[in-house]
Amino acid sequence: MERTEYFIRRILLIVPTFIGITIVCFGILQFVPGGPVEQKIMQMRASASGEAERGSSATTAITPEYRKQLEIHFGFDKPFYKRYLKWLITDRIGLRMESYKFPNKTAWQLIRERLPVSLIFGITGFLLSYLICIPLGIAKALRHGSKFDLTSSVIVFIGYAIPSFAFGMILKMVLCGTVEGLWDIFPGTGFQSYNFALLSLSAKTKDIFMHMFLPVLCYVIGNFAVLTLLMKNSLMEQIGKDYIRTVLAKGGSSRRAVWGHALRNSLIPIATGFGGILMVMFAGSVIIENIFEIPGMGRLSLEAIMGRDYAVFMAILSLTSILTLLGNILSDFCYVLIDPRINFQK
Repeated sequence: MERTEYFIRRILLIVPTFIGITIVCFGILQFVPGGPVEQKIMQMRASASGEAERGSSATTAITPEYRKQLEIHFGFDKPFYKRYLKWLITDRIGLRMESYKFPNKTAWQLIRERLPVSLIFGITGFLLSYLICIPLGIAKALRHGSKFDLTSSVIVFIGYAIPSFAFGMILKMVLCGTVEGLWDIFPGTGFQSYNFALLSLSAKTKDIFMHMFLPVLCYVIGNFAVLTLLMKNSLMEQIGKDYIRTVLAKGGSSRRAVWGHALRNSLIPIATGFGGILMVMFAGSVIIENIFEIPGMGRLSLEAIMGRDYAVFMAILSLTSILTLLGNILSDFCYVLIDPRINFQK
């Protein structure tokens, strides 16, 4: 009953927390320079300057009356709270708003186009990180101090020392034929080949695999060292506790003590990241997607920020915030599944 009340409170707290996050971000975007009004004025001045160079009599002067019309068009003539309520309710957290950068497309249409790509990369990278790092961490803990442990530690720390974006750029230069004289094994950009629709099923599978291999490798390398060492240290800590010695003293085998008791408790710190799968699936990776020119959510976020497309950016931010809050609750739920003894106090 206590756990049920705890999760109900956490779910109810999503609403005020979400409102607080979006009010702050919405307010900052409304008052910083470079908004849609300024962007429109800059486009008009650039167009007028180009016509003037070609001998036209166009002028770059923007009258206060025209600026006022632009403010009315974008809704900046209304008080802040009315703009926020319109964004929250009428525009459905901005999903119905038309993009400033991509005409005739709403924020949700753009998100829907990019979401499948980020889902594929995000889920694949997330699952591979845990499927590789948890067994490796267990093996390192059980062979602590051995040659395997020392050798794998060197590899882990080298991977940790290289940022994922730098690792991605190196892989792209060496394996994608961007530098003359080096290997041209993997495609360096995109998610599919230009003739993807004409390929057979086996060829399509191979094409997607070749496009995904390097970006997913960069996804995995970003969490590789942290998850591996966290798993190793957590398991070693559990092995050294009294209840493991009690199991051995009662005649239990080492295998039962480790796999039947210590392993489950050692997964509790790892469960902290389980909820992150919701955010990873949606948000994508800005840097990796930009390096490999992958049309995913991360690259869309960067394009929205660089292009001052506040409508798309706020829609992505709001959905990411909701998934992050739900992910935190999912992590707590994983705690309960792994260790039923956990009680959440008020």
